[in-house]
Amino acid sequence: MFIVDAQVHVWGPNTPQRPWRTGHPPRRAEPLTPENLLDEMRAAGVARAVLVPPYIDCERNDLVLAAAQKYPNHFAVMGRLDTNSSGARAQFAMWRTQPGMLGLRCSFNRPELSAPLVDGRLDWFWAEAEQAGMPIMALVPDALLHVIDRIAERHPMLKLALCHFSLPNDTLDAAAFGDFDRLLTLARRQNIMVKASALPCYTSERYPFPYLHAYIRRAYDAFGPSRLMWGSDLSRLPCTYIECVDLFTQELPWLSATDLDAIMGHNLCAWLDWKSPVE
Repeated sequence: MFIVDAQVHVWGPNTPQRPWRTGHPPRRAEPLTPENLLDEMRAAGVARAVLVPPYIDCERNDLVLAAAQKYPNHFAVMGRLDTNSSGARAQFAMWRTQPGMLGLRCSFNRPELSAPLVDGRLDWFWAEAEQAGMPIMALVPDALLHVIDRIAERHPMLKLALCHFSLPNDTLDAAAFGDFDRLLTLARRQNIMVKASALPCYTSERYPFPYLHAYIRRAYDAFGPSRLMWGSDLSRLPCTYIECVDLFTQELPWLSATDLDAIMGHNLCAWLDWKSPVE
């Protein structure tokens, strides 16, 4: 099976030349390097991974782009854009000319990040992304999905993927999934994809995570197998990489072989137009 991870963070040490964002330590004490990640991918049978700069790296994309350029068979990048910078709008035209860069990743999971989403300051951003055909992965808590619904309706050609089932940060079980229906209502927007990523982080249960199974099925029934994309968010998993893979490939017998091929890799590559170097 061709397995592609929709999200992994890699980062370097905290140095004066390349300092981390203050007040937000990484989930792992030691940096996860591209080489460390490749080792873990080989052990888990993962062929490719989308690299996303972690929040501690601010809007720097240099490290992940260097990894994608060094290992083009394995990595590509969804980078971060400082939407407050004076040249943000102009960057859209050249964004994907950077080798290894396939789109943008946005986070709206903190009040200081979500305010521009809610008050309309980012209306230009969605219009530019739609016009450019730019894939956008967005971390949006379920409480703000009504805003995403309006954006998707206003921009029907916008390529938008919602990360981690839009579950609220640092919640488990019923606290995490209490408003899951908010995500399912967005299935009517055909331009929305859903990343079934980091799911073991949202349950107190250990592998095979039985609490998650019914919610994965509900997402599957709403969005269909063609609009779901598996991912790990490896650096914060409470389980092994292999267990995160096996949750889908071994523990959900109602997924057909065709479903698994789509969800575990082909949907993501098609959505990003991520071709192999030999294509």
